[in-house]
Amino acid sequence: MKNFLSLLKREFKLFFNNKVLLVLFLGAPILYGVLVGGVYKKGKVTNLPIIVVDEDRSPLSRQLIDMFNDNEVIYVAKVLNDPFHAKEEAMKTESTVVVQIPRNFSSDVNYNRGTELTLFVNASNTLTSNYAMMAANVAASTMKAGIQIKAQQKKGVPEFVATQQFEPFKITMIKQNIRSGNYLYFMLPGVLFTVLQQVMMLGLALSFASEFENNTFGELVNRCSNVFVLILVKILPYLLMSALIFALYYGYSLWYRMPLQVEGWAFFGSTVLFLFAVSFIGILVSIAIPSQLKATEILMVIATPSFILSGFTWPLSQMPEWVVGIAKLIPLTHYLQIFRTLIIEKGSGAYIHGPVLGLAIIAIVTLIASIILLQLKIRKVKKNIQVEASV
Repeated sequence: MKNFLSLLKREFKLFFNNKVLLVLFLGAPILYGVLVGGVYKKGKVTNLPIIVVDEDRSPLSRQLIDMFNDNEVIYVAKVLNDPFHAKEEAMKTESTVVVQIPRNFSSDVNYNRGTELTLFVNASNTLTSNYAMMAANVAASTMKAGIQIKAQQKKGVPEFVATQQFEPFKITMIKQNIRSGNYLYFMLPGVLFTVLQQVMMLGLALSFASEFENNTFGELVNRCSNVFVLILVKILPYLLMSALIFALYYGYSLWYRMPLQVEGWAFFGSTVLFLFAVSFIGILVSIAIPSQLKATEILMVIATPSFILSGFTWPLSQMPEWVVGIAKLIPLTHYLQIFRTLIIEKGSGAYIHGPVLGLAIIAIVTLIASIILLQLKIRKVKKNIQVEASV
């Protein structure tokens, strides 16, 4: 028993002496608890933008717009007089629903001719589109109910009976950017790109760390001391292999009968930028942390919550600002926004300037930091070689 307690004491001592393990074991639950709690703290989606196409331009249509704004879930980001630029405005304002109020809406309602509203729902994000769609439906139905009850009361129908006889608006809902409401079409790309980011980061975490740990970095410097060449040599195999992973992902889309139409250089260019940003983060950690185990542990902590923070499922607009700030430091956040805009929503490159800039900043900052750290490591190795030669 005494020997067992001695061994147990030894294990506790080893645990508390390992600073990285201590930080991961105790720090990760605290970090993820705070992050996930911050993301979902609001508990419900509010203040989602919608677009209203008001072709009627009547007091009644304005009243309906006011009712949309009074709903806590949605607000009217812009009112258009015609539907010609509705899609473009919806993408600019990130609106998930476009409500079209038809001509003669007011007169059709007053003369009981049976009008209807059309809701064009951008279902690329299932959660936000459903919230906005239901909120718009409730607001419109509430107004129609009030109109019908008043009409019945004017005919002498008692109020209690009138409240039982109302008929809500007929609403036509047209879902776009998702096939038959298939949740796989929405979820699979996000998960696959999260996995790609994680495996690239973890692979590149070993690039320079393994050289330092195996004492082969000096040999590498003797063969080439150009920092740009060394970084390119380390990341190029991963960039080439990532092309195979993208081909595999496209194969998945065909296998699951959800082929993705990839057109234009905007998507290919942003994909390359995403891969560079992820690669330079992995390289930077690998240079800064000269231990394979510690480098992979740190990048695991960074990569694990990235999908939750990306805004792909739970919108960034519903997260606290400090969480959004962390999310924008992760390449996946920007790339999933680009993917949704270009591939799922079939938008143009004009709508991805923000996320492309975010990826560019991440790539440039991490590349510069990697160059500086690697140059310092090279100088240190060369100095050691000179000292050994002089001795």
